[in-house]
Amino acid sequence: MQLNNGVIFTVLILLSSISGCLGSDDDKGEGDNDLEVPTWNVGDWWLYTFSTPDYSDDTARLVVASDEEEDGTAYMLAISSLTEAKRHSVLNHNPFLGRMTHTNLSTFENGIPQNVLSFPFTKSNSWTFSLFTKQWSANVIGIEGGAATVSASSTDGSKIDYEFDISLKFFRSFIWKNKDGVDQLRMQLADYGTNHTGEVFFVRGGDLYNGSWVESGIDFEIRDSFFVENHPNDGEWNEMVYFYDVECGSGSSSITLTLRDHLSSSVITKIWGPGASEKGVIGSIEYPTEEYTLTATFTGNSNLRIIIAGAITYSWSL
Repeated sequence: MQLNNGVIFTVLILLSSISGCLGSDDDKGEGDNDLEVPTWNVGDWWLYTFSTPDYSDDTARLVVASDEEEDGTAYMLAISSLTEAKRHSVLNHNPFLGRMTHTNLSTFENGIPQNVLSFPFTKSNSWTFSLFTKQWSANVIGIEGGAATVSASSTDGSKIDYEFDISLKFFRSFIWKNKDGVDQLRMQLADYGTNHTGEVFFVRGGDLYNGSWVESGIDFEIRDSFFVENHPNDGEWNEMVYFYDVECGSGSSSITLTLRDHLSSSVITKIWGPGASEKGVIGSIEYPTEEYTLTATFTGNSNLRIIIAGAITYSWSL
């Protein structure tokens, strides 16, 4: 059968059109790997398991409490447990509590938004940010199934590996290791959802005191003082939050701890005897004022670590 020129010309046009469509689909398929910044709604929540050198397998529910922070340009990510909010204020282990920008879900460190995430995510994209008082260089190492896998490194050999999943609008995992490969923070998703109801909290903290003593048989006493100043932006602290680890050996080992205010009133008095051990204890002191003096007496094999922070508590009812 012979085809006339008109038929041949028509067939060529059709083939060209089909080829063009196929080429567009390939190009679009590459573009589908881009992940745009999601929109959070008040009441969205994520349940994570947190592990740090200070404690392991602690669960916390992070909740979007507000979308009107920073003159309507940021969210407030709070927590459903007041105790966990206080733990964050003194240990500062969760960098994603507090304000998060609308445009890039940037978290704030020292009042400056940091691009831990960089939208739109594309494969091989790279950028820098500051977190945990370190500078990081980040690279997208893969995008698959709506999730971006990112690896970030610092000049001291520390590393962060994290996975952002667009379907759940947040991290599936976030793991920070030091240069020796020891976990400093392991954050793993357990569950997520929307329309959380109830009271949620954010406790803004500020470092006041940090002391650690590891002794092996030498009896001694330390005396130290610190002054409580207001938060630089938010004024007076509502309270002080403290965290301590204690361990006493056998025999005659013991620790006595006292914290007094400038009027010599004791606000903390603790005594631990042989074999005593307490890990990850959280407590609070209302209405801190002016100068405080901490005294600790050690006998035998005894270890103490104590951190104290000023705290201002905010809450929302959803």
